[in-house]
Amino acid sequence: MPRRQRPSDDAKPLPRAKPDSTGMMLPLLPRRRGLLYPNTAGAILIGRKSSLRAVDFATNGDSMVAVVTQRDPALSEIGMGDLYPYATEATIQRALRLPDGTTQVWVQGLRRLRIVEITKGDPYYMARVEPVEDLADASVGAEALSRAVLALFEKVARLAPSIPEDAYVLAMNIDEPGGLADFVASTLNLEDEEGADILATDDSRQRLEKVSIHLAKELDVLELQGKIHTRVQDELDKSQREYFLREQMKAIQRELGETDPAAKDAYDLRERIAAAGMPDVARKKAEDELRRMEGIPSASPEVGVIRNYLDWLTSVPWSKATDDNLDLDHAATVLDAHHYGLSKVKERILEFMAVRQLAKDAHRSPILCFVGPPGVGKTSLGRSIAEALGRKFVRVSLGGIRDEAEIRGHRRTYVGALPGRIVHGMKQAGTINPLFMLDEIDKLGTDFRGDPSSALLEVLDPEQNHAFSDHYLDVDYDLSKVMFIATANMLDPVIPALRDRMEIIELPGYIEDEKLHIAQQFLVPKQLLEHGLTKHQLTFTAAGLRKMSREYTHEAGVRNLEREIGGICRKVARRLAGPAAAAAPAKGKGQKAKGKSAKNVTPKPMAGVAITNANIEEYLGPPKFSWGAREERDEVGVATGVARTELGGDVLGVEVTLMPGKGGLTLTGQLGDVMRESAQAALSYARSRSAELGIKQEMFDKTDIHVHVPAGAVPKEGPSAGITIATALISALTKRPISRHVAMTGEITLRGRVLPVGGLKEKILAAHRAGIKTFVLPKRNEKDLAEIPPAVLRDLRFVFAGDMADVLEVAFQNRRPGQ
Repeated sequence: MPRRQRPSDDAKPLPRAKPDSTGMMLPLLPRRRGLLYPNTAGAILIGRKSSLRAVDFATNGDSMVAVVTQRDPALSEIGMGDLYPYATEATIQRALRLPDGTTQVWVQGLRRLRIVEITKGDPYYMARVEPVEDLADASVGAEALSRAVLALFEKVARLAPSIPEDAYVLAMNIDEPGGLADFVASTLNLEDEEGADILATDDSRQRLEKVSIHLAKELDVLELQGKIHTRVQDELDKSQREYFLREQMKAIQRELGETDPAAKDAYDLRERIAAAGMPDVARKKAEDELRRMEGIPSASPEVGVIRNYLDWLTSVPWSKATDDNLDLDHAATVLDAHHYGLSKVKERILEFMAVRQLAKDAHRSPILCFVGPPGVGKTSLGRSIAEALGRKFVRVSLGGIRDEAEIRGHRRTYVGALPGRIVHGMKQAGTINPLFMLDEIDKLGTDFRGDPSSALLEVLDPEQNHAFSDHYLDVDYDLSKVMFIATANMLDPVIPALRDRMEIIELPGYIEDEKLHIAQQFLVPKQLLEHGLTKHQLTFTAAGLRKMSREYTHEAGVRNLEREIGGICRKVARRLAGPAAAAAPAKGKGQKAKGKSAKNVTPKPMAGVAITNANIEEYLGPPKFSWGAREERDEVGVATGVARTELGGDVLGVEVTLMPGKGGLTLTGQLGDVMRESAQAALSYARSRSAELGIKQEMFDKTDIHVHVPAGAVPKEGPSAGITIATALISALTKRPISRHVAMTGEITLRGRVLPVGGLKEKILAAHRAGIKTFVLPKRNEKDLAEIPPAVLRDLRFVFAGDMADVLEVAFQNRRPGQ
């Protein structure tokens, strides 16, 4: 640390270069960082060859040097603009060569210099400089400022460890204000720009003012550092004191024979590890972590991390299992008591139970995936299966999960790490063989944090899930005894590798008769119980439920139907609970009701309410949907198609209109690329068969065709509307109306062939719900009718089309143009 050196009174004056008319020439000693002030000493590290030669010359020739600071410390070759304009005349006190080739030079500053010009001579830089005399100020104001600077410097020197202890004493013995400012500035850690500004100030009073400002800033920083240090030290002292007291307490407890809480905690964990039934690898891991925890001071945060890990390791089930109830009659009774229909799913569960009876534990648990529209009972069916088997039921919702760690867990290196949802579910179940439902598996997402679908590949693979790896547990966990059931509305978003690992069981929407039975057998009793009603107070006729299903709901499941039944129950409950309030007209603000208050009204007995086809609108208002054919009469250019959606299936109309033009084709209704190509194929077929269809060729050249598929706000895609678009197009061109009772589906080729399509079951059920009488489908889809309920097969007339001629015959019903 530089400190001021005062020469003695009898010291021999140092030789100086004599100035000429334009200044004096001195060897230039540029330094990369820091400044040297007059009447102060300091060390400079030199590595530049030219500077080393200048030092040798000054040392041997007893000459002065001009010490100046570079603006950019990275420069090796310098010019006038690369240096600060003011330097300090100095003498070399001592030079020491270091092993790395550099030289450390101790210099003594003498006076200020202004650099006029520099020249790169041989072998070192030379500078033409002019001495700068201090403008002394002996006024009272300067004296007061000097005392203020000394007071501030005393406080800074006491707080700053980098300032020598005797620096304040040296400052007290400096009489000149300018010298005091230079000395104090040399002790502060200033930026080069700030130090150069002080060096360039020749007025001593201004120099003191600038130094005073820097001292005040430094004092604020040091005081704040002191407060922070004191606070941290207090915390450390407190921790050390607590540790010392705890150690004393342990020693006293050992003398008294009492148990140490930490030792008792370790003992309990050891007992839990022994009773958990872990595999050898997991048990060794747990014991190693326990020994590590015992060797760490109890105040260490690592103890809590290990403690939490051991809690999880001993809480998840390793060997505890429930015994399966393999009574087939009992299982069939439980499944039928909770769900109507769904024979395919129930049959698959009974088959699994039968195989378990014969093969025992050799048979692997199935991995099923229930696919169907919302409200058909996928989740509740899983709960019923668990009840039938006598297993614990665990449900995990996967909708919206985008982080792989949600499945596999976080590694323990992260703060707040936890296992994934699979291990969470197993801990919740408490057994190693629960029924684990992965709900909404088609709603999984993907982002920069990983792909949860890929993480599920190990979970749902019987060849791998016996050694499932959770990042938090860090040991293999056996999931092979778990019965996994996934649910999805659509299979398309599920990645193929994950889809291949599951047995797909489709749950189509319910037909009207099934909804009626479900409402009578399950929904109505459930809603009556939840609303505190009895079957004597409220009943639903079959006609009322049928109208509710047709005109107040439009769904494949029964969720909205249950909601409407609940709405009627609430209105009836209000009438029963407060007949006067229900019958009285609404009062305006501020009006008082006449008669007794509501608290004193005694409900009068109310006759039972029966919801029928005639009075249902009194409770639910006007119908929300129309049932039956979409059109009131047969129309030209309007055909009825069907589509498969996430809600099961729906009917959609295709409208075609003609306008004078130049043969353009306009497609609207948010149609996808495949559906647009189907429209182009339909138009090409009509043009190629114009003679057979009775269409004049010039119509295509002089007519613009507009194809629209309502509703326009819903995106539509797929090839199955090909024959529907072709039928509507040919109808518009030939002026032949299409029967409103006919719905159709199928892909069209340029030759007019009708190709098979998917999702036929959902489409047929949607047509049946809409009151369609005739359904046209591809001939190669005839085999798919085996999955259609018999009631639907009886109500619908099916026409199997091999080409467009079969379709047009049914759609037009042999009508001629204008009929």
